[in-house]
Amino acid sequence: MSNTTSSPGKALDFQNTEVAFKYMTDKELKISYMLFKAIGMNWLVKLGPGLVKFSFDIGLPIKGLIKATVFRQFCGGESMNECEWKMKQLHSYDVGSILDYSIEGKTKQEEFDETADEVIRTIHKSKNERSLIPFCVFKPTGLARLELLTKVEAKEKLTDAEQTEYDRTVARIENVCRTAYENNVRIFIDAEQTWIQGTLDEIITQMMMKFNKEKCIVYNTLQMYRHDRVDYLKKLYEHAVANNYIIGQKLVRGAYMEKERERAEQMGYQSPICATKEASDKSYDDGLRFCMEHLDRINICAGTHNEESCYLLAQLMAEKGIAKNDERIFFSQLLGMSDHISFNLAHDKYNVVKYLPYGPIKAVLPYLFRRAQENTSAKGQAGRELRLISKEVARRKGA
Repeated sequence: MSNTTSSPGKALDFQNTEVAFKYMTDKELKISYMLFKAIGMNWLVKLGPGLVKFSFDIGLPIKGLIKATVFRQFCGGESMNECEWKMKQLHSYDVGSILDYSIEGKTKQEEFDETADEVIRTIHKSKNERSLIPFCVFKPTGLARLELLTKVEAKEKLTDAEQTEYDRTVARIENVCRTAYENNVRIFIDAEQTWIQGTLDEIITQMMMKFNKEKCIVYNTLQMYRHDRVDYLKKLYEHAVANNYIIGQKLVRGAYMEKERERAEQMGYQSPICATKEASDKSYDDGLRFCMEHLDRINICAGTHNEESCYLLAQLMAEKGIAKNDERIFFSQLLGMSDHISFNLAHDKYNVVKYLPYGPIKAVLPYLFRRAQENTSAKGQAGRELRLISKEVARRKGA
């Protein structure tokens, strides 16, 4: 990409569906339309997980149907090799991929080791195909037992066996981060629930102190629907200045709102989630502004499907005269969602990456169910996708 400086006079247009869906055939557009139509039915999304599990349990041949519809929409393949065609397709439109081995719900140390080994394989692939895969990623609970992290966070006394397990967990995370550092590959560490995130923040800060001295390799993720995250970000910046390291910061709105609020109510503590959507939006945008004011010490990835936040970041870049392809700033969306944002940003020469989840179909079902629930619960998300797809279908018919 050329070193293109942002221009306030040239406005982004996220309503350009020709650019957004150029990569899709008419048939693929139709399938996506029907899929989002189904996802928009709240009752179907609620029944879906139980129906799918029942179907697998009694041996119904539904794997092919899932793979041809919801899996194809939101996942790259069942293996890293199966993702190759999607990575190349995205790259042909200047969109990078984040290989995301989306296995979760494991409990055995051997399973966590296997997941770590697979993440390391994605790192080696990124090293060899950097333009296709600008980042790798892992979810901490893919490498560690949730119950153990919960106990550590609550500062409960660990048994000798649990302490050994925790030490092994930290060593596993450090091994992944060290491998990323040694191969000069940037790696995102996804956010988790608040009742384990404090422990993870401490571990990830240690990783940034070790591996982000010369350049930004390790990125933490802040869920900005939490009302304490802007203050946390400011304190983290002070810590980074004092300890001379670079902060890798991915900002997202958050993925566990209902679960967080329910747990807070059940256990009698203040909800960590902002009271209103407007407060969440302000928290997110304040986080963007803070990062942009401190690019001397922060590399940022705006993980968002919110058009206004993307416009804001582009505007801040323009105001500061920062090149659209500045390596310190990326935009990110999930595969199969908000293509009107991803492809129009990339078309205008901004740095854009898509999360590309992969894994055996049965193993990634929890991820797929979350995507369906997210599109149903997020205000207007499925409706927005349907409206844009319909607009592109009409445009093609009139062309």
